[in-house]
This record gives sequence, structure tokens and C-alpha cells, in this order.
Amino acid sequence: MERKTVEDVLQQGIYGPLETKPEERRKYLGTLRERIVVALTKSQVSEGKIYPQVEQFMKEYPKAKLLLNGNMAYEELSKYVKLAAKNKIEHKIVTNKEHDTEIGLVLAMSNAIDKKEIYISPKIHLPEQPPQKKSLFAKLFKR
Repeated sequence: MERKTVEDVLQQGIYGPLETKPEERRKYLGTLRERIVVALTKSQVSEGKIYPQVEQFMKEYPKAKLLLNGNMAYEELSKYVKLAAKNKIEHKIVTNKEHDTEIGLVLAMSNAIDKKEIYISPKIHLPEQPPQKKSLFAKLFKR
């Protein structure tokens, strides 16, 4: 067991407990990257539509907590607050006046899950078309 010095106790009393990865916590609305199920940027949250993947993840991870960026207008966040209530997901609006992040929404667990991809791409991915096979005639007479 690690022993604390009087200096450590005083510092913790003045500044609060030491926090692991403070930069990462500021970026991800108070949580760590390893705990995130899904994250949306502020511009994605401000879009008129709800990302269906967020609701899908709420159903897949019923113990997750929804964190919303309190530096955004409530009108932009309200659709996700309602979605959280509908799916019985706890939510919290996080406001950090000293640091503004590009992240608008995070659905996170209380423990690490280490998902490889946490962002939803706004692009629609179309299935790739297999390369067209050229006929023998086309191969012989290239243009």
C-alpha cells in the first residue's frame, strides 16, 4: 500500500483528488476513451435527425450513461435527452467552462470496453461493386 505524505494530503485537500488522463477526460465529457460505446461531434448532435446507431447502442448497452456537451444549446441536445429517457438510460449534461471540446455526445460505460471504433461516420457506406470482368475481346482490343 502506498503511503501518502503530508504534502500529498494537503495538495489533494486543496486541488481535489488526482485525476487520471485529465486531457482525455476533458475531451470526452468527463470519461475515458476506453469506456466509450459511441461518440458524436457537436455538428452531428446539432443535425435535425437522431442517429439511429445511438438508439441501437442504448439497447445493446442498457447500463451505459449518456453524457451531453453542456456548451451546446439545449434545443440541440433535447432529442437525445428524450431518447435516453425512452430507453431508460441515465443522462448527464456536462459543462466545462475552461475547456471546449468538439465532442457533443458520448454514450459510455462505467468500466473499460475498449471499442476500436467509437465515432459514427456521417457518410453512407455503399457496398463496393466487384470489378467488372473484361471479355477476351475487350482485353485484346484495348482503346
